[in-house]
Amino acid sequence: MRPSRLVFPCIAILLGIVMSGAASAQMLMPHRAVYDLALLETSDKSDIGGLTGRWVFEFSGSACEGYTLKSRIVMRFEMAEGPNLVDQQVTSFEAADSKTFRFVTKSFVDEQLDSEVRGTARLEGEGTVVDYEQPEQVEKRFAPTLFPTAQLRELLGKAKAGERFYETAIFDGTEFTDHAVTVSVVVGDPKPVAEDDAEKEALGELAADSFLPVTAAYFDGDNEQADGEETSDYNVSFKLHEGGVQRDMVIRYADYAMSAKLVDLAVFEQQPCEPETKD
Repeated sequence: MRPSRLVFPCIAILLGIVMSGAASAQMLMPHRAVYDLALLETSDKSDIGGLTGRWVFEFSGSACEGYTLKSRIVMRFEMAEGPNLVDQQVTSFEAADSKTFRFVTKSFVDEQLDSEVRGTARLEGEGTVVDYEQPEQVEKRFAPTLFPTAQLRELLGKAKAGERFYETAIFDGTEFTDHAVTVSVVVGDPKPVAEDDAEKEALGELAADSFLPVTAAYFDGDNEQADGEETSDYNVSFKLHEGGVQRDMVIRYADYAMSAKLVDLAVFEQQPCEPETKD
């Protein structure tokens, strides 16, 4: 089985607030989040009989030096013809100003390399330029887009401002593509964490916070119907805490859906930016 497009943009990032004069700015905090994956449902056309897996994500960096993201998703599919092991490994670096983005995505099937996407993307003028190194050396140009850290900052900012629906364009480096992915986001009203919430223990102190229900539909531009309507490539629903932690995710593809439950969350010490010195 070839890997489905996995969900790199909807990664958990913790958000702190620091004051600078009269204005406030968002400061992302280093952390490690672990999710258990499970099959929820399949369509009549699917030959998937079962799915289990684990997703580990790590974030480090600062507003001074930029941000490093590391994600690994390992899934075991039980198929009619036998089991398949899918392993997607993503490493990326996004500059502090979110204008440059370096990425490497490797996908393995049954421990054999199936695909590798590697390159550098940058915002240039009124568009995005992607210089791919793998699977081939080629330059791609398309409309302006957000990279993963900037995309989550945008989501958190709009949620805080009370915006309940918006669209954006993203590039995450997980696929060899000619264009950005359009995302339609719907944000619901805040809700408290229930006493019997299965992820409450993993949340730790965040269990006392309320969360926002969020649904995001991803459109890659390849699923246009005969009537001109485009269907989403996949949809993701999750619970977003004020600190930026995403959990209780449901990821729906065309022929199956899976869940991602938070089982462990570690927050690491934020290193402050060193003040500039003058000679």
